[in-house]
Amino acid sequence: MIILANDCLVFHTASGEGIPYSAEMISVELMGETAALFDPEFLQHAAAAVFHYFKHDLERESVSVAEFSLALEKVLRGFQLSEQEAPTDEPAPRIVRSDLSRLVTDTDTGCELFFFPKLRDELRNQLQQSPQMLCFQGLRPCVKRLVGAQRWSGRCQQVQDQIVEFLRTCMSKENQGISCALVVK
Repeated sequence: MIILANDCLVFHTASGEGIPYSAEMISVELMGETAALFDPEFLQHAAAAVFHYFKHDLERESVSVAEFSLALEKVLRGFQLSEQEAPTDEPAPRIVRSDLSRLVTDTDTGCELFFFPKLRDELRNQLQQSPQMLCFQGLRPCVKRLVGAQRWSGRCQQVQDQIVEFLRTCMSKENQGISCALVVK
């Protein structure tokens, strides 16, 4: 018996075949008018989120292709922005972006102690603009700079997880009654 890698799910096809895939291996192809609605990178992130849902939230080791597709379709329907469905008098969603690597200066290498208060202040400042979505970009370069690493390592993964968890915690405490989504990439 072959042991399944920690970052893989077994996908069962209609023919009964089980194929292991990681989140990075999943590709999504849309047909017709739907293909024009979504950016390929957005689709990859949505598929990775659905993968994470099955693997970590539901703690499943296998899923049928049909079940995965149905869950992905449900997620994409929530984001579908077609001209027919969007009212013209509603303003576009307010998205506020922050660059995480900008918060790390050369003197901060290896000093997460100084980084996290800066990050909390940045989150608070951005929330004062009443955004509908708060997007923190540049996570990987930020982490590598904080850790002082040239290549991605286990320590980098730990710091990345700490930053994401810190942002989630701060967001839940600071975001009192405001409807705002958090995206970290």
